[in-house]
Amino acid sequence: MTTHRRENFGPAIENICQAVLTLVKTYPDIAFVCPVHLNPKVGDPLRERLGNNERIYLVPPLSYEEFVPLMEKAYLVLTDSGGVQEEAPALGKPVLVLREVTERPEGVAAGTVQIVGTETAKIVDATANLLNNREAYLK
Repeated sequence: MTTHRRENFGPAIENICQAVLTLVKTYPDIAFVCPVHLNPKVGDPLRERLGNNERIYLVPPLSYEEFVPLMEKAYLVLTDSGGVQEEAPALGKPVLVLREVTERPEGVAAGTVQIVGTETAKIVDATANLLNNREAYLK
């Protein structure tokens, strides 16, 4: 998971954190890795809300060379990053976009990217669908 965009500061990042906590509680066999952006408006809420969970790995920002292998190992990707919306599908990973809009509509049209926004329930439902529904995942 990555999150860093200004529009997700405040309540949106709190909702994202709650969705991650709900998913970790619901699915005991999953873990999240989240490179933490240096901006304290991102890092502080992530560390406060997610930092004490043994299956949520908050790591320092990663170089591109470090991040690509991490995406390769991931089952799916949650992000608000435009670049990751292009890169993860190229690695065969579905992407849930933690934004209300995307400047990368090609992925949405191709079915490799789904815009879910920042409402906790929508993030949880979309993630659960990909975890539980192999047909949806393979699309």
